Amino acid sequence: MNRLCVRFSDLSLSFLRGGRSAARARLFQTHALPSPSPMIEGFYKRPLPSPAVDFVSDHGKQLFAESLGSGTMECFFKLIPYFQTQSELTYCGLASLAMILNALAIDPGRKWKGGPWRWFDESMLDLDYTEPLEIVKTRGIAFMKLANLAQCAGAKVDAFYATQSNIDDFRKCVIKCSSSCNCHLILSYHRAALKQTGSGHFSPIGGYHVGKDMILILDVARFKYPPHWIPLVDLWEGMNYVLKSTGKSRGFMLISRPHAGTVEGNT
Repeated sequence: MNRLCVRFSDLSLSFLRGGRSAARARLFQTHALPSPSPMIEGFYKRPLPSPAVDFVSDHGKQLFAESLGSGTMECFFKLIPYFQTQSELTYCGLASLAMILNALAIDPGRKWKGGPWRWFDESMLDLDYTEPLEIVKTRGIAFMKLANLAQCAGAKVDAFYATQSNIDDFRKCVIKCSSSCNCHLILSYHRAALKQTGSGHFSPIGGYHVGKDMILILDVARFKYPPHWIPLVDLWEGMNYVLKSTGKSRGFMLISRPHAGTVEGNT
């Protein structure tokens, strides 16, 4: 059906000109508006497939409350104020890193967008000797190049390919970073292992449920999937996917602030 509207601009003019009777008559005149345009192509988010649990669901809230009680949600409170959506389809690694650098209060030593504030966003992570931003925009960033970029930005990094580690050591790292506000974990994994659409992806973790052995993923592709809980074993499988281009697996990196610290600027 066509929508209808009253042309109040004409009605107001009639009153101003003293034509109250004409205006009253025109109050009941309607004018058809064109039909809405057809739905444009594309996707509005994706259904979150099992076994993932939506963070804001009743089950997700229960997992959060239980993890909070066990002390394995400490990293969440440091990260959540800086949670952001990747600004490009290939910027998942850069968005994850910018979140963590800001959460660790590492000073970039450069102004953000020409203003007075020194602050990390994806555009600040453009170092030609690591990986030029234009190349990242085209094809993403490799695991170890992201780790190197984190070091160049002033963080302490311990990076591990999944094939050079094991699931028990990975779990220990998850517990360590989930129980601390000074250590954060970025995972590089293949979405297929989680029954999600897409391929390789980076995102930071926001907590861990000891009893269910589930990790909270703060997915930076928020246009696609919300933050969600996922079994650790599934993520481990996703990190063990081997890239044909490099012959190496995906992995995980622990990022923390160097003990020496940096000088913080005043506001």
